[in-house]
Order: sequence, then C-alpha cells, then structure tokens
Amino acid sequence: QVQLVESGGGLVQAGGSLRLSCAASGSIFSIMGWYRQAPGKQREFVARITSSGRTNYADSVKGRFTISSDNAKNTVYLQMNSLKPEDTGVYYCNAQTIGDLIYWGKGTLVTVSS
Repeated sequence: QVQLVESGGGLVQAGGSLRLSCAASGSIFSIMGWYRQAPGKQREFVARITSSGRTNYADSVKGRFTISSDNAKNTVYLQMNSLKPEDTGVYYCNAQTIGDLIYWGKGTLVTVSS
C-alpha cells in the first residue's frame, strides 16, 4: 500500500520560511515533487526531483524554494524561503513509482500573511 504523508505546513509571515516534508512508503519512486492549490484555483506544479537528483521548479518559486530528497528514507523536502502571500495554499506531495503509477498525499496547509 503506497502512502505519502506531508508535514511542516503552518502560518508564517511574508518573508519567512517553512520546510515541508513528505514521507513515502510502499514502493520505489522515480520522481517526487510538490504541487499546491489555493482556494478557488487549479492545482499547480511547484517543484520536482528525480531519483538521480535532477530538479525542476515553477518560475514563480525559482530562487526561493529548494527541493531535496533522501532516497534511502523515501522522503522529499521543500525548503521555502522568502515566502509571499501568493504562496498560500494546500501543498500536496506527488510521487511516481518506477512502475509509472502516480500517487498523492492528503496535503498540508501553508498560510503566508502579509
């Protein structure tokens, strides 16, 4: 049974930082990443990392967010710095198995106040 469990969300002032974690289990993953969804908005891509360490970021977070992973622990992290109110939303962990199945976590809420 594949499970993705996010943690680390919370309330932070603009300019502050948060670190999100996603602990995955139940499979071997080739890609893990983060998406977010603000109220009334579509879910959007934030960042991803492959098992080889290649990373990609949405333009809106490039230079502020850093994704990293611990493959031995099946855990991915998102370090979020210089947070802006528009970063507010539910952040979802996403993972693709080596068998090309995609799974989602339940999400963790990030609120950035102005």
